[in-house]
Amino acid sequence: MSGWLAIAGLGPGSDDLVTPQVQAALAEATDVVGYIPYVARVPDREGLTKHASDNRVELDRARHALEMAASGGRVVVVSSGDPGVFAMASAVFEALDTGPDEWKTFDVRVLPGITAMLAASAAAGAVLGHDFCAINLSDNLKPWALIEKRLRLAVEADFACAFYNPRSKARPEGFGRALDVLQSVCAPGRLITFARAVSTPDEVLQTVPLRDATPEMADMRTVVLLGSSQTRMIARPDKAPLVYTPRRVPL
Repeated sequence: MSGWLAIAGLGPGSDDLVTPQVQAALAEATDVVGYIPYVARVPDREGLTKHASDNRVELDRARHALEMAASGGRVVVVSSGDPGVFAMASAVFEALDTGPDEWKTFDVRVLPGITAMLAASAAAGAVLGHDFCAINLSDNLKPWALIEKRLRLAVEADFACAFYNPRSKARPEGFGRALDVLQSVCAPGRLITFARAVSTPDEVLQTVPLRDATPEMADMRTVVLLGSSQTRMIARPDKAPLVYTPRRVPL
């Protein structure tokens, strides 16, 4: 039997947000490959082998998955959220692009998932209701100068922004540097939402004016949503506020 490889998104955290397409691929798989906590989300079953690894070996992980598929395995590479958004799809295609020709002969599919930024925006209201961009704040694979340039240009264009990987133990200062940039170029009342562990029992949402944001409000389980200059908050009695970006921009 010829092998295949699926690169699948497990969504932001809740099992309810894993798509039926991804569930079907996992039910057929002989092997699941991915970062340790993401592989742990896949239930054990007879006939399934899990291959969990650290989060800084993406290319090694991708090559291993391709090798197993080339040998006839039905392999699913898992990511959280969507596999094409700061996740494993690009790593697999980098390995495929430079790998043996036989890797290009079997079935390779990308199965989309609900991204953390979309789940966070929905939990808060509709922060990404108009034009927006997503920026990965990790400088592991790109220089900080480029991150700062993109932050400034995104603000100049008045995008709402979703920030991934804001603050890790290895980079505790990174989000503070990003906040310094944002606070230097944005109006102090611009709304910023911290969405931690969205769709899980640990979910916490906090929206504050940018002037009140501090680095400690974010960690690696947090997606940060910066509103545009038009983003508004609707206060509601005895309910959480709703944050949204209007569909129209004033002329």
